[in-house]
Amino acid sequence: MGNAQEKSPGSSGGEKARRGQSGGKERAPGQRGANGAPRENSPAGKEEEQQQPDSSGVDRSYLDAPAGALPPHLGRLKNEGNYLFKNGQFGDALEKYSQAINGCCEAGIDSPEDLSILYSNRAACNLKDGNSSACIEDCNKALELQPFSLKPLLRRAIANESLERYGKAYVDYKTVLQIDTGVQAAHDSVHRITKVLIEQDGPEWREKLPEIPVVPRSVQQQHREKPVSIELAQVRVARAAQEEARRKEAHFTLLKHEGNSLVKKGVFQEALEKYNECLSIKPDECAVYTNRAICFLKLNQFEEAKQDCDSALQLDPANKKAFYRRALAFKGLQDYLSASSDLQEVLQLDPKVHEAEQELEEVTCLLRQSLIDKAAHT
Repeated sequence: MGNAQEKSPGSSGGEKARRGQSGGKERAPGQRGANGAPRENSPAGKEEEQQQPDSSGVDRSYLDAPAGALPPHLGRLKNEGNYLFKNGQFGDALEKYSQAINGCCEAGIDSPEDLSILYSNRAACNLKDGNSSACIEDCNKALELQPFSLKPLLRRAIANESLERYGKAYVDYKTVLQIDTGVQAAHDSVHRITKVLIEQDGPEWREKLPEIPVVPRSVQQQHREKPVSIELAQVRVARAAQEEARRKEAHFTLLKHEGNSLVKKGVFQEALEKYNECLSIKPDECAVYTNRAICFLKLNQFEEAKQDCDSALQLDPANKKAFYRRALAFKGLQDYLSASSDLQEVLQLDPKVHEAEQELEEVTCLLRQSLIDKAAHT
């Protein structure tokens, strides 16, 4: 296939583990045809039985996961490499991928996509193991077999950057972004490398770059239509959730700030509406309930103010503001006994709240007068 073939680690004493920065396992493509099952007279021999847990009780059924068009014995090598990589055993994973690559070449298997994935996976091991030069070699082989493959491009870019080959890394990152503009790591790296290149080559840095290849529209379209793996879908969902949470937090902070500003200006109805929006975003924010209670008090909506203070005290049972503002709500509702109780609670929490002392004196007088009036009426 135009690639230099390496001897199997099993026959040459083993290929040494290579060290690197980043990478990851390729997911096996979906089943194609008969899922690569060998014929009776194929090099793989007869189809092997499904793997069962070994004597130690470890489930090794993952070895028989779909592996593209690879025959079962090579598919198992690839799957075992994926498993080892996932568990941080990069040197051992590299050995398995090397065996699978050599097995493909020896068996004359014509599947550029599968062989490209194996080279890309081995490149990830080299990258993780610090061997950036070997990573680049494997990425080159993967890209010869499948031009404009995203993962080998990205891994080669990372390897080139680690070797301070910033121009080549820049070109690969820009190529990645032609294929998928959503690769945030490529955006960040382009921004970072641009600063380095400007410092290194000055204002004419672009003229010194290698040529950036133009990715065919058909490749871009094929990438967009490619089925998304479960892992990638989960990552995208998680990122979308984080972005939505950040957006909501920013909107909440803005609304709360606007509400507080309106309270200071005495525009209580508009402030109340801002706090309503805040609570629709974060219904468990204690400070918003106590802030909205001020608006209700100023608008003489004492029952609503009391309810907001009740909600705040459920969230924070020792909230002085909630006790004080509920006392004012009780006062507006002419429930002077409850108002007195809440004001005493405030002073017990903080004896230095002079407003509470003054209100307690006034509420005590009102309570005494209401009792006199009630006695006179009866």
